[in-house]
Amino acid sequence: MISESSLEKLKILAGAAKYDVSCASSGTKRGNTQGGIGNATAWGICHSFAEDGRCISLLKIMLSNYCIYDCAYCYNRKSNDIPRTSFTPDEIANLTIEFYRRNYIEGLFLSSGVLRNPDHTMEQMVSVVKKLRTEQRYNGYIHMKTIPGASQQLVTEAGRWADRLSVNIEIPTENNLKILAPDKDFKSVLEPMKMISTGILESKEERKNHRNAPLFSPSGQSTQLIIGATNDTDHTILKLSSALYTRRDLKRVYYSGYIPVNSYDNRLPALSAPPLRREHRLYQADWLMRFYGFRSDEIVNTENPNLDLDLDPKVNWALRNPHLFPVDINTADPMMLLRVPGIGTHSIQLILMARKHQRLNSAHLKKMGVVMKRAQFFITCNELRSQNVQDLKPEIVRQLLLDKKSLGSDASVQLKLFYPMTPALR
Repeated sequence: MISESSLEKLKILAGAAKYDVSCASSGTKRGNTQGGIGNATAWGICHSFAEDGRCISLLKIMLSNYCIYDCAYCYNRKSNDIPRTSFTPDEIANLTIEFYRRNYIEGLFLSSGVLRNPDHTMEQMVSVVKKLRTEQRYNGYIHMKTIPGASQQLVTEAGRWADRLSVNIEIPTENNLKILAPDKDFKSVLEPMKMISTGILESKEERKNHRNAPLFSPSGQSTQLIIGATNDTDHTILKLSSALYTRRDLKRVYYSGYIPVNSYDNRLPALSAPPLRREHRLYQADWLMRFYGFRSDEIVNTENPNLDLDLDPKVNWALRNPHLFPVDINTADPMMLLRVPGIGTHSIQLILMARKHQRLNSAHLKKMGVVMKRAQFFITCNELRSQNVQDLKPEIVRQLLLDKKSLGSDASVQLKLFYPMTPALR
């Protein structure tokens, strides 16, 4: 039975946790054990979405929203006059089990403000996940935030019990971090990130020799960057993300459009709403780096430091490199096919299989899911006679794509059932 006091705390601390987007599907597959409770599933824990499109995950909760820091961008900063409370480790463990038994949740995302100091906060959080694993025999998914500045011993302990760990960088450059969060520095964030990366690597090596060697953060680690709170360009942001994927083997970098919760602070930009379109373009660019083999400096560079908000990054790259097109669908290398706008990884697999047996034409491509309204300017095949980016100038192709997008947008507007100016209804 959940007490009234716990429900009141839950209302405050679950609300305070909504500004952290760095959680998603579990990526861990682990069956239940005898006498235990719960499974972690590879296809992810349940999600819901807020009105502004943000992903909200399961029991997403803070241990406490008290904090000794005063970060300008943070809703829970110590100078904000908001309701404050804290859970005990036992309360969160019991809440998780109670909600799990009711089938409300399939996992836990646990974060916290910094109480007293980083180590004290980490001890409390580790106590939660340890209680769940050892006392409650809970075997479901757990994503736990690591507090910047925490000791290696506590990070190692956390990695033993949690499926995923994350340390939020928040601000992409150290200079701007110092301005907005004077109590933090890059070292306090990157050190635990390095500890987690090393722990994961050592665990994988040990399990090659000893099948039952303990796992360490088996679902990897992730981080979050706040977009739009500083003047950092997309070039800076993607360069940092690329380095984290390469050097720290991160599973995900989450991009969170700055939410103007502290508009009174003159260190922050005057935004009326989060920059969601920029956030969306960054996720598209991130996808190109992780799954399409693009380098960050191919997507944005010093000459073009910010992403085009009107067209997706793949189209923009193609328009900046017209000399590489058109690509012959029937003979092109798979890596070049990956770079054609409108062609995805699944379509390429179908193309490679099909062209062993016949020469492909535009009708075949449409059936395979190729988005011809974009691809037609960058490919050639059997009978395709439309003008490509070499025949037209990139500026004209860009305008044609924008026109089509605009037409598509108008066409997608749903008709109102009772339009106020319809004569028959006056």
